[in-house]
Amino acid sequence: MNQTQIQIPILSFFTGAGFMDIGFLLQGYNVIWHNEYNPSFVKAFESGMKSLGYRGSSITVQNTESIVNIGPNQILTEAFGGNKKPEVFGVIGGPPCPDFSVGGKNRGHMGDNGRLSEVYVRRVLELNPTFFVFENVPGLLRTKKHRDFLLSLMIKLKDRYALDISILNALDFGVPQDRERVFLIGFQRNWLKKHLGNTAYKQVTDTAEFISQLNKLKPKDFFAQASHWFPWPENPDYKGAKTRFDWPKAPVPLGEEPQRPGCPEELMVGTYICDDIRNNLPNAKEAFQPKSDKFKTTLEGDVSKKSFKKLHRYRYSPAVAYGNNEVHLHPTLPRRLTVREALMLQSVPNEYILPENLSLSDKFKTIGNGVPVKLAEAVAGSLQSVIEGKKFREAI
Repeated sequence: MNQTQIQIPILSFFTGAGFMDIGFLLQGYNVIWHNEYNPSFVKAFESGMKSLGYRGSSITVQNTESIVNIGPNQILTEAFGGNKKPEVFGVIGGPPCPDFSVGGKNRGHMGDNGRLSEVYVRRVLELNPTFFVFENVPGLLRTKKHRDFLLSLMIKLKDRYALDISILNALDFGVPQDRERVFLIGFQRNWLKKHLGNTAYKQVTDTAEFISQLNKLKPKDFFAQASHWFPWPENPDYKGAKTRFDWPKAPVPLGEEPQRPGCPEELMVGTYICDDIRNNLPNAKEAFQPKSDKFKTTLEGDVSKKSFKKLHRYRYSPAVAYGNNEVHLHPTLPRRLTVREALMLQSVPNEYILPENLSLSDKFKTIGNGVPVKLAEAVAGSLQSVIEGKKFREAI
């Protein structure tokens, strides 16, 4: 029996609307404990997960305190009751990222949200899971001062955990969105050695050397030259999609119909948000009312400005990071995207429903904060391959 057949327990921090959780559930994990501080996100999560048909602990946020105020004993009691920790369990989470984002405040670890990354790492060390996932924005690696902070976190983890890090783009996994995310993966060294055996364990890169490489190499060189040991997921159908396919580049003149390129339909926003089927789905009528003439005059495919980005029906979307009501514009209609259309661009299942008693701003905010489900599912699958020893057996 493989490990995921016995449903490995997962503790989820910064749960949000649960998009990363869905990816893990789809791979057979059992997300048994959730922590989310924002009450609007809690409502979104519990409505959405219940509408997908999940039951029990998978649809409940067990803890709504700030991660700063909850300690390991409380977390373990809430997650496992009076039972002993299981031999194998994981922790996943994406600390709030505005302080590391190019479009955010860029305050780094000194910002209120930035400090939560350090607290998250502290909780990982206290809980001592078999493996963990730390997800964030690429600015955490690409900006020097943020990378220095990330390295300091990795140094705290390196003696106990074998680490690997990469930037993955949701577009490369069948999501119609150019959205890059940093993933830091850690597995307990002792567990890996016992589970894999000495011969296979030798394939695990020395984390001290890995950190040294990360410190010396530029991010674009690091991912090509560093000694990665973790089997980062790849989808051959979409790998390198942003430069691999001949995407339409110029905005479409008013009154003209764009020519359809020979690119994968799954990566085109029009496949989802120009299909009439979407109009019969939940949350399909929910959108901000258009008031500006820019909704009519902005050209289809013009995403050059910070606001009023109008999507191209035959192209992927820029990152869905909605804030201050700056939701992308529909490619063929004079309005912003609906809640359902935004969910589609995050590869959230159509059965997922956000509640009526949540404001539009909160709905779009929680959608924009989430990890695309297909990307989360791909990462969860790669973790599974390590747990099952597949990647290492193939190389022995």
